[in-house]
Amino acid sequence: MIDNYDNIIQKAQTLVEALPYIRAYTNKYVVIKYGGNAMNSPEIIKTIMQDVAALKTVGVYPVVVHGGGPEINAMLSRVGKQSKFINGLRVTDEETMDIVQMVLCGKVNKNICSLLGSMGVRAVGLSGKDGGLIRVRKKPPADGVDYGYVGQITSVDADMIEDLCLEDYVPVIASIGADANGVGYNINADTAAGEIGAAIGAHKLIFLTDIDGIRRDPADPSTLMPEVSVADVERMIEDGTISGGMIPKVRGCVTAVRRGIKHVNIVRGTIPHAILVELFTDRGIGTLIKE
Repeated sequence: MIDNYDNIIQKAQTLVEALPYIRAYTNKYVVIKYGGNAMNSPEIIKTIMQDVAALKTVGVYPVVVHGGGPEINAMLSRVGKQSKFINGLRVTDEETMDIVQMVLCGKVNKNICSLLGSMGVRAVGLSGKDGGLIRVRKKPPADGVDYGYVGQITSVDADMIEDLCLEDYVPVIASIGADANGVGYNINADTAAGEIGAAIGAHKLIFLTDIDGIRRDPADPSTLMPEVSVADVERMIEDGTISGGMIPKVRGCVTAVRRGIKHVNIVRGTIPHAILVELFTDRGIGTLIKE
């Protein structure tokens, strides 16, 4: 019986700790970028969506922005195509673009919406091509590299996202955009999340990743940095501490910070209930990027 009371008391203390944070985020936009290895485990996927549902229940306006790298890679392998990445960006020819759109819009996006729906959440699946939500232009070649159908965001329709949230929906946005002629382009999901968060004036932007945050030594988990400045990020990119797929991720963070979002975090997405731990506990987890 005492053990049961201890359990109940612990749960009550957790709730008391969370209450001031819940009040702070009520009626605020929280953008969650979801992708990577967090999409590979049904158990982790379920806890992430439970977190999104919990945010909705307590009056937060969550917006989910997703990629689908593992799913895209698997489909490309099936058709005998090999992925090529440069500075964390997928080089995307016309056939690859068709597959990216099919996987992100036709499979991943709808699976997320369906799972949220099973939890009582009214989720609406979108891509940047829907209603001109995300306008892009072709990313210009860099260092002699033509990225193909990779888009550079020129505008985000913030009103569409805000209207959906206010109508009690959770927008679930696939990272694809369209140019002025309606041609589809692949967008790095981290970049899309940063631009979307900045456009709607999000109170918080959480990047769920495969690692626990930014480290002074990428190979040493004990060097995790709880906070870094934008200047630190730029220096770490220059000296190679931040490289590969982490570059667009931290660039998305920097964009969001410079556009006025004060709370931008990189968090390990494979930790059960990582979103709630970051938002509603005193310590939080991961790395906070600040000005």
